[in-house]
Amino acid sequence: MRDDGRDGKAGAGGPTGGDKIEGEAQDTMNFDEFARNMVRLFDQGAKVASSLAERNASSGKSPYSVASEVGEAAKTFGSVAQAMVSNPSKLAAAQSELFNSYANLWGRSVRKFLGEEVEPVAEPDPGDNRFNDPGWSENQYFDFWKQAYLITSRWAEDVTKNTEGVDDKTRRKAMFYLGQVLSAVSPSNNPFTNPEVVRTTLATNAENLVQGMALLAEDIGQSKDLLRVSQTDLSAFEVGRDLAITPGKVIFQNELIQLIQYEPTTEEVSKTPLIIAPPWINKYYILDLKPEKSLVKYAVDQGFTVFMISWVNPDSTLAQKTFEDYMRDGILKAVEIVNRQLGLHNVNLMGYCVGGTLLASTLAYCAAKGDDRIATATFLTAQVDFTEAGDLLMFIDDAQLKSLEEMMAERGYLDGSRMAAVFNMLRPKDLIWPYVVNNYLLGKKPFPFDLLFWNADSTRMPAANHVFYLREFYHENRLSKGEMELGGVKLDLSKIKIPVYELFTREDHIAPASSVYRGSRLYGGDVRHVMAGSGHIAGVVNPPAKKKYQYWTGAPRETFEAWVDSATEHPGSWWPDWAVWLENLSGEKVPARDPSSGPFPPIEDAPGSYVKSQG
Repeated sequence: MRDDGRDGKAGAGGPTGGDKIEGEAQDTMNFDEFARNMVRLFDQGAKVASSLAERNASSGKSPYSVASEVGEAAKTFGSVAQAMVSNPSKLAAAQSELFNSYANLWGRSVRKFLGEEVEPVAEPDPGDNRFNDPGWSENQYFDFWKQAYLITSRWAEDVTKNTEGVDDKTRRKAMFYLGQVLSAVSPSNNPFTNPEVVRTTLATNAENLVQGMALLAEDIGQSKDLLRVSQTDLSAFEVGRDLAITPGKVIFQNELIQLIQYEPTTEEVSKTPLIIAPPWINKYYILDLKPEKSLVKYAVDQGFTVFMISWVNPDSTLAQKTFEDYMRDGILKAVEIVNRQLGLHNVNLMGYCVGGTLLASTLAYCAAKGDDRIATATFLTAQVDFTEAGDLLMFIDDAQLKSLEEMMAERGYLDGSRMAAVFNMLRPKDLIWPYVVNNYLLGKKPFPFDLLFWNADSTRMPAANHVFYLREFYHENRLSKGEMELGGVKLDLSKIKIPVYELFTREDHIAPASSVYRGSRLYGGDVRHVMAGSGHIAGVVNPPAKKKYQYWTGAPRETFEAWVDSATEHPGSWWPDWAVWLENLSGEKVPARDPSSGPFPPIEDAPGSYVKSQG
């Protein structure tokens, strides 16, 4: 993250920008202090290198080691390279195009050095924040490195996309690995080619690099299997103090869940209550961050009786808990407890991400069994058809699943840090390297941010459940085909006739909008399709008061593209639209319910103990 209070003019000056940086160095540098800091840096660096070597040696025993991933990437690139050399004329043309671009850049750089105004050969894409610092454009040295990088990366992407004779899966894997490489080699990540880092190093006599090495050592010490780069100040928040503070009571718990009932804030509430099934891959409080960002608090304030499933953070004793167990002892058990707590038959359900996938499976099971207790379903970025499930599909095959099973067999679960690393790698330019620069090169502690605190609060996944989820959904896509069985019942999504609110987000890298929409067409009842701006998290956590992003609504169409073309855009958050939809389907108003007044005595105050267990 950047320090918004910095001097935006530092390092500026076009042809004289280099002179300005040199002048600032002479004015501010203390060469004795600089030398002392460099000695400190090398001393700390040696210790960090030793620690990393020990970590890599131990991780090398794992089927998912750095070495194995590098080997897989090399194999993938080799397949593309082999296809490239089989067409020498196209390869020569591509190489010629690259060299011509370099020559053009060099010629323009010389003209710029002589004081001439020239148009850049390449400019960053809109939203690419790596090159926001003025020095990238105003200083010729940094401008050259920036443009050379952009030319090379775009050429490499274009060649990889258009090389003939490469199958689609190999091409997608090559593009993924290429994205990792290109993100890593950006000049913004190099202390000698990033103007902000150079400026800071000269101004602080390299104290920033010493502090950065200390922060790297701290991250190594706090990481588990994989190095986790700190994205936020973890000391700034505490669950139950700053986050997940909507008042409520835990009224039930078993091995897998605690069930929270929230205290009402209105005198009357809709008759039919709402149960939320969050993903177990992360903790539930993404929907209950600070009060002004809390979907839970918003729903309570709209006059709904809200219950939350808080999944346990499993250890090896729960290794054999299955997807079916999560259905029976999770969602269906929550429905049973709410029925008894309120003396009602019907409930509304909301499922987020994999919690929504579980909810859809549960609804199909209930339809087959004649269980009509769930009256409506709200799905938030939840996939049920994995045909278009995005980059994660590339790494779910028989060999990968076998390796994953071997790894989880050692402990009985998948460590949460590995899932976090996978999600970060889907967007390395945004979720990895900006923090490397901020923390390790600029020597700044990351800024406190509640959403990133939640993102770092990872959870484990029991082996049996996780393997089933990856194999049955991602690899085999059995639910959408009507081939999946739970509890001896074959699941048919078309038998789900209840009203559905289907939310997908426009820039989702985990549950692509087209994938969610495709799956929603399999339900047999009325579906309200809504697309939110932004991505998998920010598109969902978008409170009305923030007035950010937008959302679209529209009647069902045969394809996602046709739906987008015909959809109507609305400003602001989708939350009010959903609240009106749900209220209209939740019956008359009744007196508000006190969590302490039902047949289940409160066990403890919200947020409960399960959510506080560290992964």
